[in-house]
Amino acid sequence: MTFKALFATFGCKLNYAETSTVAEIMARRGITRIQPGETPDICVINTCSVTAEADKKCRRLIRSLASRYAGATIIVTGCYAQLKPMEVASIPGVDLVVGVNSKLQIADYLEQWLKDRTRRVEVTDTRELTEFMPSCSRGDRTRYFLKVQDGCNYWCSYCTIPAARGRSRSGSIGDLVEQAREVARNGGKEIVITGVNIGDFGYGRDDSFIDLCEALDTVDGIERYRISSIEPNLLTDELIDFTARSKRFMPHFHIPLQCGSDDVLKLMRRRYDTALFRHKIEKIRSVIPDAFIGVDLIVGSRGETEQFFQNSKKFVESLPLSRLHVFTYSERPGTRALDITPVVTPEEKHQRTAAMLDVSEKLLASFSSRYLGTVRPVLVEHETHGKVGGFTDNYLRVELSEKRTDLANTVVPVRLVSLAPDASKFIGEIITQ
Repeated sequence: MTFKALFATFGCKLNYAETSTVAEIMARRGITRIQPGETPDICVINTCSVTAEADKKCRRLIRSLASRYAGATIIVTGCYAQLKPMEVASIPGVDLVVGVNSKLQIADYLEQWLKDRTRRVEVTDTRELTEFMPSCSRGDRTRYFLKVQDGCNYWCSYCTIPAARGRSRSGSIGDLVEQAREVARNGGKEIVITGVNIGDFGYGRDDSFIDLCEALDTVDGIERYRISSIEPNLLTDELIDFTARSKRFMPHFHIPLQCGSDDVLKLMRRRYDTALFRHKIEKIRSVIPDAFIGVDLIVGSRGETEQFFQNSKKFVESLPLSRLHVFTYSERPGTRALDITPVVTPEEKHQRTAAMLDVSEKLLASFSSRYLGTVRPVLVEHETHGKVGGFTDNYLRVELSEKRTDLANTVVPVRLVSLAPDASKFIGEIITQ
């Protein structure tokens, strides 16, 4: 019998990469993804638990799928499953609960379930998560996600990720380079380097993240690498200089600031201050002027007084950034942040979030408008919803004025002829050779 599976993923790029790997493993056993209009025999939900709202969304979807597909086997994995396995197991309809480091064994657990129909909770204590679980998967037909690191040793006061993902651990450079070569053999052009704390690659060993990047840079066939979120204290000047001279590593950085107030950064137990963060941004701009710099920001955290918020806003506005990714603070049980006062009211959180989103819109418009009329290389993606487009080297979204589906998975020069009112994308014209 051939089984059909539905895969649902919440959270970070790392989760999406791991879901894709699980799907590939299951496909080798005859379990294929459902097509539109088909009914799944199996539902795999890869959860996130970065906020209380994330938990809520996961529960809602689990209940919805269990109700809609009453005959399907419901498998829940990911960070929510790792942190609260018994809570997840108690949701009606859930058959298997699988921890974060056992995702690659989901197919094995499923086979056992199909034999004995015994509900199981297969979650390893976070303190015992010491093995690195590899994952290199295709996010779409042009972009791959290469997991290089997992876990985190930082224990920031607001965060539960170390409790869900365990201690920092990494793959070997040799194995990761071989995975990149396999991507190239399969025709992949772009790889996004992912992990929980990728700058900590090589922790406990003699190699480091810059060593990995230099090795990946030698792989023929890969035209683009993008570094996903990297901590500012681990974004070394050496790595920035390397990116500036590399032809394969794109001028694109995603850096978590979390707050532009040194007082709040101390409460968050972050490992840098605003002076170091400013240095990193100015260093990038000095050697890679066209770099897209996206920054994560949490607003309304415990201890963030009105003055601290204004300090944070002023600091962000003073930096040559490209965009903010704004997150409203959410309480997480078991975190040190719960001991911090004062507590920001929901109304204040809403107002501060809106204010920072307004800053982000202005930053994106200012950065994007610089490139109006210029020519940038675009990796053309396959048609989506009747549109053909892609991203420039410095991460500007472009929709092509003509539907050139024949150019999918190729890098072509594109003139950026107009910019959407919200600066979310350009309309571009291909420059004929």
